[in-house]
Amino acid sequence: MNQDNSASVASETTSLGGKSWTAHVRVVLVGLVLFFVVTPLAWSASPIAGIMVLAASLTFVVYQLLHLKSFHLYFDDVGVWVYSGILPWNKGISGVKWRDLDEAVYFQTMGSWLFKSYSIRIGHRFTKSNEILLSHWAHGHDVVMKINGQHQELVKANALS
Repeated sequence: MNQDNSASVASETTSLGGKSWTAHVRVVLVGLVLFFVVTPLAWSASPIAGIMVLAASLTFVVYQLLHLKSFHLYFDDVGVWVYSGILPWNKGISGVKWRDLDEAVYFQTMGSWLFKSYSIRIGHRFTKSNEILLSHWAHGHDVVMKINGQHQELVKANALS
């Protein structure tokens, strides 16, 4: 990536939110199956196996929920950035600089309209490998309008170099 990545969020940022509650539904359903189907089956085979499966299931569900909570989208004077990760080796910031931004779009389905949880794409005008793709984004339609509005203001002000 050719973007300037930093370990901290700049002081002049505009927060664009995080994942919607709909992103958590899959994790909760998998957790219910793990806790109420798989764990009792393992327990019936052996109490030690049951405890191990319960511990692994609890670890998996907690990790997945914390990972979903770690996503944060924001923009500053340099570009649009997404921060995510909870473990040291997968924490990071990636993004698209304003000068390289193509457009931000959201994808609407009946479910996304109903629950205000959209998939969004923040495109890079030169390459697809540097674009930001986010699913289950809370109020993603408003986020896209804010990003495109800020980009248009910068273009009109001739502030992109």
